[in-house]
Amino acid sequence: MDLKEIFNSFNKVNALIIGDVMIDSYMWGNVSRISPEAPVPIVAVSKKENRLGGAANVALNIQAMGATPYLCSFIGNDDGGKLFFGLMKKQKLSSDGILKSKSRTTTIKTRVLGGNHQMIRVDEEIDTPVSSAETSSLFEAVKKMVSSKKINVIIFEDYDKGCITPALISSVIEFSNTKKIPVIVDPKKRNFMEYRGVTMFKPNLKELKEGLKADFDSSNIKELSKLVDAFMKKQKIDSSLITLSEKGVYINDKKIKTLIPAHVRDITDVSGAGDTVVSVAALCLAIGLSSVNTATLANLAGGLVCEKVGVVPINKKELLKEAMMLELNQ
Repeated sequence: MDLKEIFNSFNKVNALIIGDVMIDSYMWGNVSRISPEAPVPIVAVSKKENRLGGAANVALNIQAMGATPYLCSFIGNDDGGKLFFGLMKKQKLSSDGILKSKSRTTTIKTRVLGGNHQMIRVDEEIDTPVSSAETSSLFEAVKKMVSSKKINVIIFEDYDKGCITPALISSVIEFSNTKKIPVIVDPKKRNFMEYRGVTMFKPNLKELKEGLKADFDSSNIKELSKLVDAFMKKQKIDSSLITLSEKGVYINDKKIKTLIPAHVRDITDVSGAGDTVVSVAALCLAIGLSSVNTATLANLAGGLVCEKVGVVPINKKELLKEAMMLELNQ
């Protein structure tokens, strides 16, 4: 397939995203003086905005690439939950897999920005794991979604907010294996070692070090490769895609182990870059693209969104244009 065929193939993909959803709330303004009450800047707010975040931002990235996303998650039975449903409706996203929890609040991350610089972030959340009963109800929603929507790839988007539990992970992986659906994981620390038998594992460098409880020189590819090899063998993982910030991404599918350098960027904001990387990688998995091309496209996409302020989904046309300019290997 050439690049245009690859990008057109994404339009036929149905992706199921399981994970912690949230609202990214922004307050934009200008800073011209320091508060007389404390040595902190005063932000004169001129604009407010609410966006879908967490696993919901992965859904937006999937949608932006022309594919169809389906979300399975929990929100609170609160005002934040109503706002979340309203944002999903506005973005024309299906809310069939979103369950309300009486014991949880809807996660809201509020960022206060002076100019284009983030001054402070305020988080409203409950991050304890959901109950076993809630885990069961979420797994039932997953099975229903897979049966009714012809899902081509499953994404675990774990933000350590408690939606994803070990019991859910093992149930979904076992179920997906019987259905021959590839599974990609964007992990966090708490459940890092629970994702056994997945198709692709996508941590960033910090998550890898925390998850393995190992400190190593990331510029030493042999050392990185050795650690990832051992981890993949132990966890029965087919491939790993490690994001290394400005150094690029490392891909390991047992046969190929290579570093794909990052492209020179005017980095504005790294927020949401991991969501974009896992989204593009998932679509590449769904259409059977090679590991190297998957990593290359995902790396390119992650870099592009870092040029934007705040958490924003990838622009498909921009990504295709840049991939063609770089003459991405087919």
